Amino acid sequence: MAIFLDRNSRVIVQGMTGSEGSKHTRRMLAAGTTIVGGTNPKKAGTSVGFDGTSLPVFAGIAEAMAATGANVVVSFVPPAGAKMGMLEAIDAGIDLAVAITEGIPVHDTTAAWAYATSRGNKTRIIGPNCPGIASPGQSNAGIIPADITKPGRIGLVSKSGTLTYQMMFELRDIGFSTCVGIGGDPVIGTTHIDCLRAFQDDPDTDAIVMIGEIGGDAEERAAAFIEANVTKPVVGYVAGFTAPEGRTMGHAGAIVSGSSGTAAAKKEALEKVGVQVGKTPSEAARLIRELMNSR
Repeated sequence: MAIFLDRNSRVIVQGMTGSEGSKHTRRMLAAGTTIVGGTNPKKAGTSVGFDGTSLPVFAGIAEAMAATGANVVVSFVPPAGAKMGMLEAIDAGIDLAVAITEGIPVHDTTAAWAYATSRGNKTRIIGPNCPGIASPGQSNAGIIPADITKPGRIGLVSKSGTLTYQMMFELRDIGFSTCVGIGGDPVIGTTHIDCLRAFQDDPDTDAIVMIGEIGGDAEERAAAFIEANVTKPVVGYVAGFTAPEGRTMGHAGAIVSGSSGTAAAKKEALEKVGVQVGKTPSEAARLIRELMNSR
């Protein structure tokens, strides 16, 4: 099993005919993802070839779903059109929408999330500004490299794309059930808590790695959730111990104001509920390795 994405997922690519969309469609196909088509209103009715595979182009998500049975969309729409892309996915009622695009205005994401909520949150949104989701050996939706780890029994949820890749690589001999890059913008769809809940319920996930970073209170809220709801071991890492106060670091949401959102405060909150927190990504990898080897 896996969370949110598995071997039965049927994926369409929003913006498949663009440079980023076509590049990552080819990469996802090579990873074994079942991609059944793409969308581009201007090229509807055509098809695109990818190393011997011909994929149809549809005018929109609803049409693609009706024709192919797709239940996942990965979006590479440029920032100016990303809000409408998310709204289209929500209107279509697709199960999972992975928004890769970086630089989407926060008010656009806020509007899309509010719209999803008004429609009953039937569409799970991952991102934006994220690397996507990968269930090794089953499916890969986004830009996460598919050849740096293997299937296993660790669940990973991370704000940082780069640290997602590092953790996957450092624990490649043990492997992962699912790796979710949730993105580091101030407003995102799927949260640490959503993934923690899903990993707790997944019988094929034995332990969880949670990577956070400075800014906001997501990690503190995740700590409270872990205390109340998670019985599986969790190892954490929080990026940004040396970040200067008041300066945005990398992600738009990674900004510390006064004593709020510091790495030290997040580490303390997690450790209070029994989460082992590594001082570096490699130390976090060592801690989870020791946990898995002791089982």
